[in-house]
Amino acid sequence: MGSMTGTNVKRKVGITDTTLRDAHQSLLATRMKIEDMVPIIEKMDKVGFHSVEVWGGATFDTCLRFLNEDPWERLVTLKKLFKNTPLQMLLRGQNLVGYKHYPDDVVEAFVKAAVKNGISIMRIFDALNDTRNMAKAIEVSKEAGAHVQATVCYTISPVHDLDHYASVARELQKMGADSLCLKDMAGILAPKEAYDIVRRWKDETGLPIQIHSHYTSGMASMMYLKAIEAGADVVDCAISTMSMSTSQPPDETIVAALRGTDYDTGLDLELLSEIAAYFKEVRKKYAQWDNASPVPDANVLRYQIPGGMISNFISQLREQGQLDKLPQVLEEVPRVKADLGHPPLVTPSSQIVGTQAVLNVLTGERYKMVTNEVKDYFRGLYGKPPGQVNLEVQKKVIGDEEPIKGRPADYIEPGLAKAKQELGHLYTKEEDVISYAIFPQQTKKFLEERLAARTRVDYELLEQSKKDHPAGYVPV
Repeated sequence: MGSMTGTNVKRKVGITDTTLRDAHQSLLATRMKIEDMVPIIEKMDKVGFHSVEVWGGATFDTCLRFLNEDPWERLVTLKKLFKNTPLQMLLRGQNLVGYKHYPDDVVEAFVKAAVKNGISIMRIFDALNDTRNMAKAIEVSKEAGAHVQATVCYTISPVHDLDHYASVARELQKMGADSLCLKDMAGILAPKEAYDIVRRWKDETGLPIQIHSHYTSGMASMMYLKAIEAGADVVDCAISTMSMSTSQPPDETIVAALRGTDYDTGLDLELLSEIAAYFKEVRKKYAQWDNASPVPDANVLRYQIPGGMISNFISQLREQGQLDKLPQVLEEVPRVKADLGHPPLVTPSSQIVGTQAVLNVLTGERYKMVTNEVKDYFRGLYGKPPGQVNLEVQKKVIGDEEPIKGRPADYIEPGLAKAKQELGHLYTKEEDVISYAIFPQQTKKFLEERLAARTRVDYELLEQSKKDHPAGYVPV
């Protein structure tokens, strides 16, 4: 995955393609189906990408909830077809692919199954950069033989300075990270800051470094170049027809920009162009979910709000007939973020902060109504906030209750045996139990429908068999 390098040494920069995960999650509400991925994989596999990000994030939830697809079967299919390119996933630490902490036995089972079914690179992050919430996933990923890419979420706040990013990186190295990723989910990382963080990480850890960003503010390509000059080894991009806006910078643009330099990727623009033409057509099928803005969103630099959050606000406020309150909600988000000790705005903290900001504006009084998630956040159940929380707000939310000090997962009962018992006859493989332990309602509905469909097919085969063999002989 690259090695420790100075800034003047010729070295090939790798590209991780996110088209099959983050690009369609960012642009098309994660709705791309496996049937639209399969026809192009052979070409994608020939490109020579460092890796392809194909799983994790919101894909798991969406497969079960909206696409009637088994996420595990999707992974197996992708692994079968990508013969040369490592598959990568995004794992939310102790949250796995969900929105809350899960018990250690579920984390262990999930990670082992993900690696067994085809994941080679585990990109592991925690929304608060609380490394205790990443520890179990890192430990199990290493045991299972995956490459551990430990990830630091980028945000701007009084507590998120260069020393903060350096100390989290050193901690992750001690925990066994094979590489580091700087994750800029809102697209607010400026070129100079990227250069400074990467330089410091290289000097202090020597680990390979990967950069992930979104094009929301229009800065990402410039930022990538400075990060590469500072020593970054790999950058996340998407095929041009699935790039920009809230997605990643385009593969082709970065390949062309680095061509003939010391960092030449060596990738073939002709081949990438064929892949781009394919996804241009595929994207049309998902037009109803395609809300990509053709221009950069400068508001993200003012409010540090990821693009997905703004579209959520619009739909929440529209439902309430209060769309005119959007500017007030955008102003309220940084205030709630500060009250909560400046958590980076990424799943699930983005949802926690965002929903509370909407409530504060709509009720006309701050924290008059409080979500359960905000209560749990102040109780310490999501981890240690990066900075000091607002103690007055904490008192208003949880009274005199004392927040927990330990690792949140230590307070959660094991969950696998219970999941297996509750599923009963519905599961046909161990992965079904893991899915149920994370998303019980969606998984149960999915498995019931799958069983009904199989029963229907069996019945039809039996009826056909009776017609074919009127004497009553039914072949086994």
